[in-house]
Amino acid sequence: MTDVNTFSHPILITGGAGFLGSHMVALCLEKRIDLVVVDNLSNSDLSNLQTLEKHFNVTIPFFNIDIRDQDKLKDFFNEHRFSAVIHFAGLKSVAESVANPDLYHDNNVVGSQNVIDCIKAQGIKNLIFSSSATVYGDPQYLPIDEDHPVQPYNPYGETKAQVEELFIQDEYFKTASVKLLRYFNPVGSYKCIIGEKPNGMPNNLMPYILGVARGEYDFLNIYGDDYETDDGTGVRDYIHVTDLMEAHWSALMDDVIGCEIYNVGCGKGFSVKEMVKAFEEVNQVKIPYQIQPRRDGDIATCYAAVDKIKNHLNWSAKLNLESMCRDAWSVNS
Repeated sequence: MTDVNTFSHPILITGGAGFLGSHMVALCLEKRIDLVVVDNLSNSDLSNLQTLEKHFNVTIPFFNIDIRDQDKLKDFFNEHRFSAVIHFAGLKSVAESVANPDLYHDNNVVGSQNVIDCIKAQGIKNLIFSSSATVYGDPQYLPIDEDHPVQPYNPYGETKAQVEELFIQDEYFKTASVKLLRYFNPVGSYKCIIGEKPNGMPNNLMPYILGVARGEYDFLNIYGDDYETDDGTGVRDYIHVTDLMEAHWSALMDDVIGCEIYNVGCGKGFSVKEMVKAFEEVNQVKIPYQIQPRRDGDIATCYAAVDKIKNHLNWSAKLNLESMCRDAWSVNS
């Protein structure tokens, strides 16, 4: 088990201005860990980091760098030393990846290779990669465990699987502590002060619900009500973003050598309509919706087996669906 006192240099958080990255920043600040943020602000802005600076009365070291810019990234790593890297930076829309797969390969795979090259050049041995349950594709069985075949159903999932392989196949990382965390669906907010603020039309369910609740959209589009689920809408495993960040902390403090893959979810599925109903009941806000055709790249049901992360890292989700819906709205209302 790693001791926080062994972090002689800051932790680098790529994509640290985004929804997940900024929540990892919050947790590190709470634990008084030095950090540096890199982000190109392509799907985020500085508002979450600015809120955290005020909350913790600190200045967060921030660098506007696109991880695809190999020369700029190398110069940055040459100027700074890091004890660990948590790699969130990447595009994350299934629909956008179907429409523009080359962009996703360039940003997520080529960009990640650049990050990996810099990690190796500096000799960093403590690493976490932000992967996704989309690598599993259409489940062959449920719940999905880490031994489930990797068979992505869309280009976004393919890029996550490809980056995982960059870590798994590289001999360097056989002598490092690498955690590949396959997230299911993070929602919620850190202490109701920062939340998810995507640029443009939301791609994920909760920010879309929040947009409707705020009056930015007249209704929620539900894509497909003819899936083989109890109510016909897609079923997903949702996890409170605070729980997800605690999983990262457990992974960061674990010093077992080699690449380990962990699912990070609640281990239970909720349908789109169940999410809408829970949000309405918890927050007393009506969310009108319309049914639209299925989207390319979407699957019917996906939820996690979470035994491995519980047994290996002593982590499990603690916050329920009501907490997710309440906390997500509290920072947006």
